[in-house]
Amino acid sequence: MRIVFIGPPGAGKGTQCKRLTEYLSIPHLSTGEMLRSTRSDSAIGKLVGSFIECGRLVPDYLVMPILTKRLAEPDCADGCLLDGFPRTVNQARELDAFLLEQGHQLDLVLHLEADSQELVARLLKRAEIENRADDTAETIAARLQVFETETAPVLDYYLGRGIVERIDAVQTPDQVFSAIRRAVDSRRK
Repeated sequence: MRIVFIGPPGAGKGTQCKRLTEYLSIPHLSTGEMLRSTRSDSAIGKLVGSFIECGRLVPDYLVMPILTKRLAEPDCADGCLLDGFPRTVNQARELDAFLLEQGHQLDLVLHLEADSQELVARLLKRAEIENRADDTAETIAARLQVFETETAPVLDYYLGRGIVERIDAVQTPDQVFSAIRRAVDSRRK
């Protein structure tokens, strides 16, 4: 299965992807982790880092080659979980075109929903625990705004295809995973 997780920062996409990876035995591709790992002394790495540090989306011309290279690896042949991608309608279209070229399509989009106060509290707690420099009050606010203006329209794009399942992400992690598992099982071939 090829599954996209969509939700605002702090909704629990990474946590639930880890659980679903074990359940389905397919890789979890976190674009955030892929992009953060490119930050290095290279010019491209520094450019990627400059976008991440101020809470802005990394442009498609930088993201797409990194993602499509990863999707073409053998461990993704039977599917994968996409966490944090696509973030724009253009990225969704480019992903569809790439998958079609490979003879595949998305099976499911899981939309994790949570209110902004809950998200801010989660992200500030994560910043303390994981010592993540990109989880400051300022970048959290910027990332939530980016989600609302640029990523939320991706849901409309996928709603038209009938592959979106809404998941209440404010429940306990076990309850969220049970809802995800039900949605996945109902679409497995």
